[in-house]
Amino acid sequence: MKAVVLGSAAGGGFPQWNCRCANCTLAWSGDARAAWRTQSSLALISGEDCVLINASPDLGQQLRATKALWPLATRRSPISTVVLTSAEIDHVAGLSTLRERHAFRLLALAPVHAAIADNPLFAPLMAQRVAARGGEPFSATDEMQITLFAVPGKAPLYLEQGEPEAAAMDGEACGILVTGGASLAYVPGCAALTPDLTDWVSRADIVLFDGTLFDDDEMKRAGLGEKTGRRMGHVPMTGPGGSLAWLAALPASRKIYIHINNSNPVLIEGSRERRHVESEGIEIGHDGLEIAL
Repeated sequence: MKAVVLGSAAGGGFPQWNCRCANCTLAWSGDARAAWRTQSSLALISGEDCVLINASPDLGQQLRATKALWPLATRRSPISTVVLTSAEIDHVAGLSTLRERHAFRLLALAPVHAAIADNPLFAPLMAQRVAARGGEPFSATDEMQITLFAVPGKAPLYLEQGEPEAAAMDGEACGILVTGGASLAYVPGCAALTPDLTDWVSRADIVLFDGTLFDDDEMKRAGLGEKTGRRMGHVPMTGPGGSLAWLAALPASRKIYIHINNSNPVLIEGSRERRHVESEGIEIGHDGLEIAL
């Protein structure tokens, strides 16, 4: 078995289509230090079966770039199951790519299923909707089990009403634990670090974790938005309660940041911030990264 990082960027990708911040300007100019990235998604490959974790708006591009996900026959894709960790646009928009008469199981916690069911855009999908129970393993393939567990997060932006609780534990956001080979935890969105989260990811040999922002107010300082990372549902790498020291202390043999926002300076190879993260033994994920399980 193996995992393939199909996309390692946050919503909008890198460079972001409408942005010329300092990072994006380097990427648009073709600077080799600023590798382009698509929006976050992960493929778990077991023989001829693929379990897709999140369906990003860039899914078509990602499938064409990953030979293991090419069709096996006429109207037969390796994708047998799609798992959603949230109903955010950058995690579900790619479901529309899977509408051409392809049957698959769609696994998610109840709040995410509710958001999908209410959207007629997804009505054409030939998906068997499977409601996961938090903390209970699901047999995705003959050799792979997946467990969804709630993490602090919030409702998708398009469902927000008033001022939402950014770190609720009601299943709007979840992580997954993959077992069957080397164990892997995947948490692309998380608003706070809790003892329950630490317990789950401490069971994994490999941890891929939310690296959206380097510090909480970087987007405000750069004039890219008014919200902090935590208000958007993402714990920053650094600062009080940041994920870097927490991640470095986990027992996993590999720790990798994914879901990285275009504003985050760790995207730039050789930057001071990237060197700081790597000095703690943490990798910066990239599109196409393969991990043996």
